[in-house]
Amino acid sequence: MDWAGRVDAALARYREGEARMGEVADVDQRQRQLTRLGNAAWAAALCLLMDGRADESAAWLRRAAERYRESWQDAPPDSWGRPIGALKALLLAGDDAAGTARWPLDAGAPASASPIGRYAGALALVVLGRDDEAATLAASLCDRDDFPHDVAAALHALAAGDRDAYRAAVTSVLVSFETRSEFLEDVAVADTVLVLQRLAAERGLAAELPSSPLLP
Repeated sequence: MDWAGRVDAALARYREGEARMGEVADVDQRQRQLTRLGNAAWAAALCLLMDGRADESAAWLRRAAERYRESWQDAPPDSWGRPIGALKALLLAGDDAAGTARWPLDAGAPASASPIGRYAGALALVVLGRDDEAATLAASLCDRDDFPHDVAAALHALAAGDRDAYRAAVTSVLVSFETRSEFLEDVAVADTVLVLQRLAAERGLAAELPSSPLLP
């Protein structure tokens, strides 16, 4: 994979979109454009990470989180992908994501009927170290047909401190990434695995994973 070339393409998309922001007057169009900017920044950051340029990647991850946060005010209800994206970006940047974790909680994510909302809530609770609450919420996702079981199981295992269950679940998440054909911004990186491993490392639970072209 030509990661350097992918970086240049993502940065070009970001800068083109940023240049058009001054032309956007409608609030709905603005929140959509901010989300597109967040996605382009996220893509650039992941490509930089895969290209071994960690410091540059962290800067673009922070920018992605900022754009996702800015887009939230005028976003449609249940736009839970935005706080999830912001949390994942800050975690991969190595930043303290506690302040951002309060955002989905204040917005009612744990009580959401949407599985993505509950995922946002569970992820936020794990970031804040509220593991008992996170385990309960993650457990409510484990048997659903409309949410990836292995992601829910990995979050539950993290919150419960179950090393063996976490290793099995995160390995399954990696396999699911390796067998999919669609990725956000067409960037083939197992970002959920990287985020889970960051949270697991904080708890001394990080798993040894097989090498993969979808991991740095």
